[in-house]
Amino acid sequence: MMHHLNLPPFEVNIRGTREKPQVFDFLRNRFVALTPEEWVRQHFTHWLVEHKGYPKGLLGNEIELKVGDKRLRCDSILYDKSAQPQMILEYKAPTIQIQQKVFNQISAYNLLLHVDYLLVSNGLEHYCCRMDYEHHRYTFLQEIPAYGEL
Repeated sequence: MMHHLNLPPFEVNIRGTREKPQVFDFLRNRFVALTPEEWVRQHFTHWLVEHKGYPKGLLGNEIELKVGDKRLRCDSILYDKSAQPQMILEYKAPTIQIQQKVFNQISAYNLLLHVDYLLVSNGLEHYCCRMDYEHHRYTFLQEIPAYGEL
């Protein structure tokens, strides 16, 4: 049984066994293992598309980044219309508290991508900040912006 989240429900497509359930990822267009983190990812990406107007075609899940021999994986990335990364999204399971190390993790990804927005969620708490590179700071937003507000 997955946690109840602070996100609206969506039409979930689950298959597999009780021991190895899978959920359909509408961005990757395939079934993936249903973990607590994946439960958050699916709710959050559906919410962005269905309620916040984010174009499905500009979102990607499980995006790999390479730094020399090291490989990093962003949970989700929103691209702008010219295919440049605009937002990095990092998800944690609902049982994981959002702490500084989560922001350190997403900041490490941003050293490579230099996006305008960083977003972190465990499905219960959501934090979004806008980067201000000119003044070397960031601002936490009161709410997750709709796509048209980016």
